[in-house]
Amino acid sequence: MFHTLSLFVIVARDNLVFLQNWFLKFPHYRNRSLFITGESYAGHYIPQLAELMTQFNKKEKLFNLKGIALGNPVLEFATDFNSRAEFFWSHGLISDSTYKLFTTACNYSRYVGEYYRGNVSPICSRVMSQVSTETSRFVDKYDVTLDVCISSVLSQSKILTPQQVGETIDVCVEDETVNYLNRQDVQKALHARLVGVRKWTVCSNVLDYELLDIEIPTITIVGRLVKAGIPVMVYSGDQDSVIPLTGSRTLVNQLAKELGLKTTVAYRVWFEGQQVGGWTQVYDNILSFATIRGASHEAPFSQPERSLVLFKSFLDGQPLPEAF
Repeated sequence: MFHTLSLFVIVARDNLVFLQNWFLKFPHYRNRSLFITGESYAGHYIPQLAELMTQFNKKEKLFNLKGIALGNPVLEFATDFNSRAEFFWSHGLISDSTYKLFTTACNYSRYVGEYYRGNVSPICSRVMSQVSTETSRFVDKYDVTLDVCISSVLSQSKILTPQQVGETIDVCVEDETVNYLNRQDVQKALHARLVGVRKWTVCSNVLDYELLDIEIPTITIVGRLVKAGIPVMVYSGDQDSVIPLTGSRTLVNQLAKELGLKTTVAYRVWFEGQQVGGWTQVYDNILSFATIRGASHEAPFSQPERSLVLFKSFLDGQPLPEAF
């Protein structure tokens, strides 16, 4: 049984209050077109916030919401998480026999549900141990084609030499960011204070997450937003195995069918420069799905140029480029 007031509902309400007060302080932005976007667990936060904004507008027209974009988002727990097995297998990360176990004996949504409840079954423990062994800790699950930052996997390991790490993307950027934000001069310049922790980290244990909220579907909220006339784009970095494109594409396609939306842009490639930037499909010019070729869980990090083309098209209300 779900909590009567889940964490992401509270977050949405807090964000709504922030935006209300922000527009009070900066009223000259009030009539500007407003787009909100987020990635990963923002598949919960953003639709909830957008729905609260549309409800608020019925009382007082404050938010000129023109659309939302969700990147590699958690929209429906089982579909999103269980698509991981096919992604691992199709990219050669696990064997045929392990794929069969991962889809029959214990799928990923079952394992995560058991893990968050503190009661992992022996079969799920065995399956996940096998999956972990085959996928290897030297593969970044958020981008299976990207080299890993060895210093964060094995301290000062010599398995990869610096010459073998690609120059285009700094794979150690997270480590470097953590070090930077823990410099005293940086914290002083940002007027940042450490409260309840000794150092800044990407994910703090101080925050108390309701982990089982992840099982609450938000794809239904996305459907209500579309019916309310709010354009929605779901996009996927296609090298992400954490929330793979296959699950997101399935959910968008199912939602379009449920809402009776017709395909207005058939599944096709789109271009950035003279290269294929990804693939896209649009339903009734209000609900769209797109992949960003070669992109990670956080697409702008690994494919900034292609991400910019996608966002510009979304903001302009135009189809992604179909030629170069």
